[in-house]
This record gives sequence, C-alpha cells and structure tokens, in this order.
Amino acid sequence: MHKAIVGTLAVLWSVASISANEMKEGEALFLKLCWGCHHPTAEAFGPSFQSIARKRSDSEIQGQIVRPDLLYKQLGYTRNAMPPFALSGEELQNITVYIKSFK
Repeated sequence: MHKAIVGTLAVLWSVASISANEMKEGEALFLKLCWGCHHPTAEAFGPSFQSIARKRSDSEIQGQIVRPDLLYKQLGYTRNAMPPFALSGEELQNITVYIKSFK
C-alpha cells in the first residue's frame, strides 16, 4: 500500500511540474506576443484572457491564435484585428494552459 501511495504522489508531482512549466512558458509567450493587445483580467484592445478562458475551448483558442482570419466570425467577432502566429504544438499548448488558468 505504501508503494501505491508513493507512486501516486510521484505521478501527481510530475503532473504539477509539467503544469508549472507550461504556465511559465505560457506566461513568457504572453509577454512576448500577446500583452500589447490582451490583459489577463481586463479588457484591452482585445478581450481579456479571463473572458477568453470562460468562453472558448482549447481548440478555439488555438485556432484563433494560428488562423484568426478563418475563425473570427465563428467566434462572434465582426472583424479580425489579430495577426496569425506560427507556434509549435508545445507553444500552443503552453499559451493555452496559461490563458485557461484565468478561468
């Protein structure tokens, strides 16, 4: 039983570490690419991450980052002012985790 508890704790610690790393990398991407138009909790030129996290699925967030020209109408916007970003799969995951943390 002791081994099972230790194993479970090791898995939980591993997941927490990955999540902490994703958050750190996501925040770095936010500061590099997003902060000029988005704020974590307040409306700016673009919607807040808090608003986005509450309304959008992971795939909608990622699609809007990669191809905003294709999704803006589907997401309820009347025009598109967001540029597309060419991010790796890992970068998309990290920024999505960071955005969703404001839910």
